[in-house]
Amino acid sequence: MQGLFVEQDAGVHLVIRALVVLLGFWTAWRAGKAVAEGWSNYPLAVVYTLLLAGAMQFLHYALFEGPILDGFFYGLDFVTLLVFSTAGFRYRRTTQMTSNYYWLYEKSSPFSWKEKH
Repeated sequence: MQGLFVEQDAGVHLVIRALVVLLGFWTAWRAGKAVAEGWSNYPLAVVYTLLLAGAMQFLHYALFEGPILDGFFYGLDFVTLLVFSTAGFRYRRTTQMTSNYYWLYEKSSPFSWKEKH
């Protein structure tokens, strides 16, 4: 089985699989953050996440002999990575808006801002 779920792996494969998953999550976070840093729109982060999900599919295939063209696992990887890329995008955009326009906005959470009164 491939994707984020593990069936029966030896200890070393389990560690490698965990490292690959963490690498994917970190890369998705950084991709979302990079899009926000360039003041680009969110759909670009989605496109980068689509490409990253393809790269993760290849890593699952190359390292763990999973199927390379499986829509279910590609979708699962994409949705999971999209959560991290969206979080990175929103976190950075919130910081940008509240620091560059401090007279207009204040943080309401790490991922959102609101107008000052």
